[in-house]
Amino acid sequence: MLGHTAAPADWRADLPEGVRPYFARGPLASFALGVSSGFPFAMIGATLTTRLAQTGIDKSTVTAFTLAILVYNFKFLWAWIVDSVPIPLLGRLGQRVSWLIVAGVLVVAATVNLALVVPDPANIWPTVTAAVLMGAAGATYDIVIDGYRIEVLQPHELGYGSGMSQYGWRIGSVAAGAIALVVAGQAGWTAGYVACAVFALPAILTGLIVGEPERHRPPAERRSIATVARGIWGPFVQFFAREGAWIVLAFILVHKIGDTLANLTFRLLFNDLGFSNDEIAFYDVSLGFLAYMLGIFLGGVMYARMGMKRSVMVSLILMAVSNLSFAVLALAGHSNLGMAGAIGFENISSGIGGVVVIAYFSALTDLRFTAAQYALISAGASIVGRFITGTTAGSLIKAMGYVDFYIFTTIIALPGVVLYWWMMRSGLVDRSIGSAGVSEGE
Repeated sequence: MLGHTAAPADWRADLPEGVRPYFARGPLASFALGVSSGFPFAMIGATLTTRLAQTGIDKSTVTAFTLAILVYNFKFLWAWIVDSVPIPLLGRLGQRVSWLIVAGVLVVAATVNLALVVPDPANIWPTVTAAVLMGAAGATYDIVIDGYRIEVLQPHELGYGSGMSQYGWRIGSVAAGAIALVVAGQAGWTAGYVACAVFALPAILTGLIVGEPERHRPPAERRSIATVARGIWGPFVQFFAREGAWIVLAFILVHKIGDTLANLTFRLLFNDLGFSNDEIAFYDVSLGFLAYMLGIFLGGVMYARMGMKRSVMVSLILMAVSNLSFAVLALAGHSNLGMAGAIGFENISSGIGGVVVIAYFSALTDLRFTAAQYALISAGASIVGRFITGTTAGSLIKAMGYVDFYIFTTIIALPGVVLYWWMMRSGLVDRSIGSAGVSEGE
């Protein structure tokens, strides 16, 4: 016995059984990845809007900055590069780790660049360009992060990993936005943006500590122009060659239209109902944040207990029905209790859906083309909703009123629910799963 030392106890063993899976290596890595994924979006979202408003930029001009966010919807166009093009010198660390480093450095550079550009009402285009570059760098980081996250998780961990990734994303975006505002108030916007560049580090450090994912299966080596060309369209060909691929894509495109259309209008509703900024800050920001965190946890538990298919079905129903709570609020008028109930229901439902639906989308990918295929899926999941929202939401509210509008958003969410129900009944959900959702040996 003197010749043996006891193995170090695993600190996870002392955690409650329901919480323990969230702290396995893969889900913990997903949390850190999510933090780095969330902050670039915050830099070109509400934070930039506040900076522009304080600089005196006209409200109509601010709409030009939607281009920066739309970049995320086209990331699938260059995602194949992340999957197949090796990084010189750094490539010895592995395809995913080397790209985490490069994309992280690009995000830091884009953040500093956006920090140094001073918005000028007389010439806004330098700031627009810097914001679009920030969006492109952030979208590239997302491509790598999503590929790494899916491959570092085992199939049974996809629910927990998606939940931890959502926790990280929300914390990273909120924390970066808050730090930018606080530092900007003391030392100016340049310092505020530069301070947020530190949020790029968690994903890089995760790659260096955890290393290249064991499940990463790089495509065959490309040696000619023809094979490089196949590397570009190969991920798409592989996806669409599956049985029912076009039906799966249709579900991806339509499943979130109602939710996206409704979400953009909540602040308009609150303003028209006469809620004060303090009330909005407490209920929409603080209570909404806590409800979303609770929803993420419940989503992970549902995925583990109910399985992928049933948990996704329940989440789709919840997200559709949650829009009705805002129709009730619109009928009730200025009601703090009604606002708390609507926001709580909406954020819990969104948190659950953010976990189980993302886990399902992750399982759809093939491990040879993880980054490219997930970029296609995630872009498709939001591009239709964002386009319809940006072009029709305001006019629909004027024509229908808030109550009928939110009932309408519930109705247009139903095709996604019905389509997924049919996919379950026909067995298409199971048959469409890629290698990322299948354990070794199955």
